[in-house]
Amino acid sequence: EEVFGVNSKKDLAEAEKINRKKIADELMENGVTIIDPNRIDVRGKLICGKDVTIDVNTIFFGDVTLGDGVSVGPFTVISNSTIGDETEIHSHSNIDEADIGLKCNIGPFARIRPQTKVEEGARVGNFVETKKAVIGKSSKVNHLTYIGDAIIGEHTNIGAGTITCNYDGVNKHQTKIGDDSFVGTNSSLVAPVTVGSNAYVAAGSVITKDVPDNA
Repeated sequence: EEVFGVNSKKDLAEAEKINRKKIADELMENGVTIIDPNRIDVRGKLICGKDVTIDVNTIFFGDVTLGDGVSVGPFTVISNSTIGDETEIHSHSNIDEADIGLKCNIGPFARIRPQTKVEEGARVGNFVETKKAVIGKSSKVNHLTYIGDAIIGEHTNIGAGTITCNYDGVNKHQTKIGDDSFVGTNSSLVAPVTVGSNAYVAAGSVITKDVPDNA
C-alpha cells in the first residue's frame, strides 16, 4: 500500500479507500466510536475528544474539532468548524465555518453557514438555516427558519417559519433580538431592526420598526 501507484480514476479511488481506512483506524485507536469505518471520509484534519461517536456517511472537510461526548449523526457534513463538548449533531446537517458551543442540539437537516456562533445549550432544529449569526445561550430556533446577519440573545425562542429579512436588494442589514424574548411563527423581521429583551412578537407579524424591551 505504501508504494501503490495511481494511474487511473479507479486507482485513485482505491488509494483514497486505503487512506480512509488509515484515518478511521487512528481515530478508533484513540477511542472514537465509528459506527462503520468504511463510511467516514476525512478530507482534512479531524481532532476528537473523549467518547465521541460518529455515525455513517459523514464527511469532514478542513480543520474540524469535536469536543468530549460529541455525537455526529449520519449523512452529516462538517467543514472547518469547532463543536463543543456534549453537543449532538443530528442527521443530514451541514455545518460550515461555525463555532458550536457546549451541550447544543443541531438538526436534523440544519444548515449552519459561515460565521455562525451557537452558544451553550442552544438549539438549531430541522430545516433551519443560519448565516453570520449568533444564537445566544439556551435560545431555540427549532423549525423552518432563516436567521442571517442576526444576533439573538439568551433564552429567546424563535417560532417556526420566521425569517430575518437581511437583504434589501442592494445591501445586507442586521437584526438584533434581546434576551428572554418570543417571536411567534411565520414572522418577518425586516432588517435593520431590533427586538428588545422580554419582548413578544405575535405570530404572522411583519416587523419593520424597533420593538422596545418588555413590549
